Amino acid sequence: MKKISKLITLVAIILSITSCGNTSEKKESKKETIEETKVVDKTEAEQHDSDEELTLNDGKHWEANPETTQGVKQLQMQLQGFSDKESVEAYATLTKELEETFAEIFAKCTMKGEAHNQLHNFLKPMLDLFDGMKSGDLNNCKKSYDILNKHLTLYKEYFI
Repeated sequence: MKKISKLITLVAIILSITSCGNTSEKKESKKETIEETKVVDKTEAEQHDSDEELTLNDGKHWEANPETTQGVKQLQMQLQGFSDKESVEAYATLTKELEETFAEIFAKCTMKGEAHNQLHNFLKPMLDLFDGMKSGDLNNCKKSYDILNKHLTLYKEYFI
């Protein structure tokens, strides 16, 4: 189940990458995207992944659309509001909420070019952290939570 959830999230991201900025099709294809993600093969999804490192724009911040910045702030608020740090089930519930916000960031993406690519380089590591928070192992949940919390603080170092 964990692998299926990760696969669905990953494929949704990939499909979002190809549709970012095309708002007229986004609303109509949201249900189709969910259905398509269920049938895409994992190896195909992995071929589209980028292992590129997050970088600055010649020493400057990348310009992000306001919806993206608001989505990242929402992720941070969700983490800050989390208090049940001794419950594996609570981490799973939190992760589900985080994944919904994460998907909204992609759905509202209007960024283009290298700024868009860098946003994806920033967001991609979160997938493994979400899996860690759903792992069922309390120590792994805590560790992934802490890393995700730190990772989200990087946003303001790379994007405005």
